[in-house]
Amino acid sequence: MRILFFSHYFPPESNAPAARTYEHCTRWAAAGHDVTVVTCAPNHPRGEVYPGYRNRLRQVEETKGVRVVRVCTYLAANKGLWRRTASWLSYLVSATLCGMLEHRPDIVLATSPQPFCAWVGVLVSVWHRRPLLLEIRDLWPESVAAVGALRSRLALELIAMMERGACGAAARIVTVGEGYRRGLARRGVDPEEVDIVMNGVDRELFRPRVADSAVASRFGVAGRFVVTYCGGVGPVHSLDVVVRAGAKLMDRGRRDIVFLIVGDGARLDALRQAAAEAALDNVVFTGRLERSRIPAVLACSDACLVHMRASKTFASIMPSKIFEAAAMGLPIILGVRGFAKRFVEDARCGVCIAPEDADGLTAAVLRLADEPALGRRLGRAGRSHVARFDRDRLAARYLDIITRTVCGERRRNVAWPSER
Repeated sequence: MRILFFSHYFPPESNAPAARTYEHCTRWAAAGHDVTVVTCAPNHPRGEVYPGYRNRLRQVEETKGVRVVRVCTYLAANKGLWRRTASWLSYLVSATLCGMLEHRPDIVLATSPQPFCAWVGVLVSVWHRRPLLLEIRDLWPESVAAVGALRSRLALELIAMMERGACGAAARIVTVGEGYRRGLARRGVDPEEVDIVMNGVDRELFRPRVADSAVASRFGVAGRFVVTYCGGVGPVHSLDVVVRAGAKLMDRGRRDIVFLIVGDGARLDALRQAAAEAALDNVVFTGRLERSRIPAVLACSDACLVHMRASKTFASIMPSKIFEAAAMGLPIILGVRGFAKRFVEDARCGVCIAPEDADGLTAAVLRLADEPALGRRLGRAGRSHVARFDRDRLAARYLDIITRTVCGERRRNVAWPSER
C-alpha cells in the first residue's frame, strides 16, 4: 500500500507531533508499505534550520524505510501568529505542489495541528482522486484563542470554516482522545466517523534504566532531587509556575531540590531571565535536546512535571509526556485539567495539582522528595498502566484503519467534484 503523509513537523525535530508521525510511519514501512512523508526543513521551534539541512526547494532523504521529502517554506519561530501563519501558508503551497507531483498513492494522510496542513491533504487527495484520512490533534480555533494569540472574530471564524471544510472532505478522521471526538461532534461530525488512536510511547526507548552520573553532572543536578519537564516551552505551557515554585523552595532552604527544564520555545529566554533575576540555582535549563538523549535525562530524574495553562480548552489534551514519564517508571506531577487528570488519577501514577498553582507545585514536589516510597509506588503503577499504549500496538491499529479506509469499508460518503 502506498501512503502519502503530510506533516509540518518531522524528526530531527523532537516535539510530540514529529515523534508521533515518525513512530507510526517507520512501523508502517517496516510492515512492507511504501510510506512518503512531505514535511519542512527541520526548524522548530526557533525558525532556524538545523545543522546539516538547508531550506531548499525540494530535498529527499530516507530514514528507517520512510521516504522523506522536505519542501521549501517561509521559516518562522514558534511565536507571533502572523509570521507563523505565513509559514503555514507557504507549506500549503509548496507541499500541495509536491504532493501533486508524487506517484498516485492509495491514501493521503494529513495531520492537523492547524488547518493549513489539513488543506494540503484535501487538495492532494482530490488531485489524485484518493481518500483522505485526516488526523486531528488539536481543535482550532479554540486553542489559539485560549492563549490570546488571535482575537479577531473574523479570523477565528475563517479558521473554523477551514477546519470544518477539511473534516467534511475527509473519508475518515482519526483523533487522539475522546475529548477531541466530542469536540468534533459539537461541530457536526458524526462520532461514528471518527476513530481514536491515542498518543503512546516507544517502550523500548523509554524504559527504566540506570542513571548516568555524567549526565546529571553535565547539567549540575547530581545529588539532588530532580523534577524534570520535557517538552515545548511556550505560552500554552505556563512554565512561569516553575520559577515561582523554585523561589518558594529556596525560601524554605530546600536546595536539595532542582527543576530541570528540557526543551525550547517562545518563552525560554524570558524564563531564563526570570530565574537569573531571582538568583535561582534550582531551576536549570538545557535548551533543545535530541529525542534520543531524553531517556538518559529522565533516568537522572526523580519525578516528571507535565503542565499546561489553566484553560478549559486544554481539558481534552492528553500530553505524550505522560506516557514517556510513566514508561520510565517515574512519578508524575500533573498540572493539566480534564482528561489527562482523570488518566493519571485512574492509573494512580502521579500527584495532580491545579494548573499555574505555584503553592500546589511546591507542596507536590516536597511530598515526593520527602516520601521516596510514594514516588516508587506511583512509578511502578505508571509503568504497568502504559503497557497498553505501546506504540507498536497503536501503529498496528492505525494501519488497520488506513487499510479499511482504502478498501472502502470505513469510508464516509465523500463525492469527488466531478461526481456531484
